[in-house]
Amino acid sequence: MENKYPFELMPLPYGYDALEPYIDEETLHYHHDKHLKTYVDNLNNALKDYPELWDKSLTTLLVNIEELPTAVQNAVRNNGGGVFNHNLYFSAMNSPKENNEPIGALKERIDKQFGSFEGFKKELAAKSIGQFGSGYGWLVTDKDGNLDIVSTPNQNTPIGRCIMPLIPIDVWEHAYYLKYKNMRKDYVENWFKLADWDYIGGLYDTRENFFK
Repeated sequence: MENKYPFELMPLPYGYDALEPYIDEETLHYHHDKHLKTYVDNLNNALKDYPELWDKSLTTLLVNIEELPTAVQNAVRNNGGGVFNHNLYFSAMNSPKENNEPIGALKERIDKQFGSFEGFKKELAAKSIGQFGSGYGWLVTDKDGNLDIVSTPNQNTPIGRCIMPLIPIDVWEHAYYLKYKNMRKDYVENWFKLADWDYIGGLYDTRENFFK
């Protein structure tokens, strides 16, 4: 997520069939190879006439979006957000596991703030399912490790100087419609079977690097 212009399509960190049966191979091909690639291409096209931005990481561009040239802000918000959101979404999943739950400091914080892992899942699922139209449900943290659950429309991201995203649940229809049709609820509930808690917990444990 920290590469710079020209941005490249991040390879999937697993095979296209790795998330079966909860996310099908066909969906992953379309979602990653078509949708994400389009965001990457559009972001590069938007930045091609702004060499002063070429040495900025994607995170820096998004965190400081109000300081960018006005003419490029919407393109970075939409396409840069699409790249960031999808890279994190694909990275935060892996092959399904039995009894898939967080461990370590993140588990302790989830239990403290939400009462239990089940309480946390219920709240994040509700926020994701309830997002009107396209968008994401998010788990985010601040530099002190406090967690929050939020949603954003379209390809907006909650990233900020004081907010680090940990989990995005993508509820754009292209993320689930081939398999689940209009059953967003089933897709979101199954997403937790795919959560890569080693990766997500690693982000949480090393959050000080993000807030430097």
